[in-house]
Amino acid sequence: MLRTADEELTIDELAARAGVTVRTVRFYSSRGLLPPPRLRGRLGLYGAEHLARLDLIRELQTLGFTLSAIERHLQRIPEGSSPDELALQRALIAPWTDEHAEELDRHELDRRAGRHLDDELVEHLVELGILQRIDDPDKLRLPSPAMLGVGLQILDLGLPLEMLVQAKGIVEKHTAQIATELRELFAANVLRPYVEHGRPEDERERVRAATDQLRPLTIQVLVNGFQHAVNDVIRDHV
Repeated sequence: MLRTADEELTIDELAARAGVTVRTVRFYSSRGLLPPPRLRGRLGLYGAEHLARLDLIRELQTLGFTLSAIERHLQRIPEGSSPDELALQRALIAPWTDEHAEELDRHELDRRAGRHLDDELVEHLVELGILQRIDDPDKLRLPSPAMLGVGLQILDLGLPLEMLVQAKGIVEKHTAQIATELRELFAANVLRPYVEHGRPEDERERVRAATDQLRPLTIQVLVNGFQHAVNDVIRDHV
């Protein structure tokens, strides 16, 4: 965040504030992801909009967007959007988990697991989606570091792998459907009216705050709903 709305930064200061390199800022500028700086003589000065756009780009990268997809997304944002509008855009696409995927070699993977993982066990973790193969044959991608221990505990139960893979598919199918329907509901009742009303400034903060608060509340409701559904199933079958 800038200390004042009209504070201006050199490219070095902008890069430091955004947590990227000067080379990255120049690269994004060359691709049209950042508007040109204001010139004071030969010195380029950057402001709150540039910092907000860099924050938005980082969120899109965290979600796995390619550079081309990021370009297309930014092109849909109206020209001259204020830093507050860009902050709302960032809130709307912010990941629902703070975890970041990691790429590990087998030695580091064993260290994280607290034991040696043979090829068969690694393959089982790949089938369950806990690990992913990448172009580098000496490394594996860990999409969610917290899930490594969970995956190992599940495999240690000795249940048929085919059953576990089917269970994974069931969870993914229904959670994806829930996410899609909830997103459509939010868009129809919150985002669409905001856009149709011309994106009024007095509504912007309310929408952003609602978006931020909705994440933990939705997760709590889903967990609670699933627990009650399991109880109902057990009662009906016993």
